[in-house]
Amino acid sequence: MRLGTQLAIGGALLLVVGGGAVTYHQSQIDGEAAAAVRRGASAVPVEVMTAELGTIRERIEAVGSTLARQAVDIVALSSGRVAEIAFTPGEHVEEGAVLIRLDDLAERAAVAESQAMLREAELALNRARTLRTNNTVAQATVDELEAAYLGADARLDGAQKQLADRTVQAPFAGVVGIRGIDIGARVDDETVLTTLDDLAEIEIEFSVPEIFFGRVRREQLVEATSTAFPGETFAGRIETIDSRIGQVSRAFRVRAVLPNPDLELPAGMFMHVSVVLEERPAVLIPEQAVLAEGGSTYAYTVADGRVERRRIRLGQREAGTVEVLDGLVADETVVQTGLQRLRDGAEVRILNGPGGEVAQEDQSG
Repeated sequence: MRLGTQLAIGGALLLVVGGGAVTYHQSQIDGEAAAAVRRGASAVPVEVMTAELGTIRERIEAVGSTLARQAVDIVALSSGRVAEIAFTPGEHVEEGAVLIRLDDLAERAAVAESQAMLREAELALNRARTLRTNNTVAQATVDELEAAYLGADARLDGAQKQLADRTVQAPFAGVVGIRGIDIGARVDDETVLTTLDDLAEIEIEFSVPEIFFGRVRREQLVEATSTAFPGETFAGRIETIDSRIGQVSRAFRVRAVLPNPDLELPAGMFMHVSVVLEERPAVLIPEQAVLAEGGSTYAYTVADGRVERRRIRLGQREAGTVEVLDGLVADETVVQTGLQRLRDGAEVRILNGPGGEVAQEDQSG
């Protein structure tokens, strides 16, 4: 065989062997890539959140009604005809402000007559005292005139009191209610003319079950809400705790005081009350991160792309979060969505972390 033919055959064999090696190596790369793709496809997509160290507030929930700090029905101290109404319903009045005036012509005349009688008694007494210095009159006469003077003075005080009773004044500062009479009406001491409420502070009374009797104390924080003021919370503190527990209700009454500087809250309003019994630091996770099975609760923590199923013990729930008493520590990463598809040790793909799909979509947007 010629040398040229041998070289040609050898070159052809080398090409075949080299091509086979390249094909084999490429198949290995393709296989590993496919496996990587399969592994990526089997990773469970989840969203995660960090367990946070926060504050938990143990509360009592109750319902109650508001009460004015002071509240009275305004009545006249004497009978008569209404001559003047000096207030507008719903306005705020100061202590001593005139609300109603009754017809007082007869009482003014009685005061004037009493003043004249007092003046007459005073002059007679002064003359008798002067004459007594030279024994012109007896001491008994001076004593009688002194008694007459004191009687006239007392009658004047009575007449002035009856005149003052014809004017009805506010006993304290507050908001007057709707009037119950008109000018010219005849009233007596049982006729309710209007109402007066001191609303600078509002009391709210509610009942608490007896099991909390030893834990409710004065000055504890109270938060109250009403459907009349959506989204608004009124803060106050407990002022009074009843010393008795109801035999039927097995509850005791509590009164809290809420500042009301703008006079927003009226008396008699129905309110939802929350009493903060205790504040303490706690590890908090979202309620949706908790998986319940049977009588136990679990959470999935994430580390190095895989999850670990943890049995946890829960405490109080508050505003979409739950307290973890045991099983987790602060700053651990927990799964909050996709729990039903997980098992202990499963590989996960985090959607809302660095490099995750959600983060990438946000960046692209």
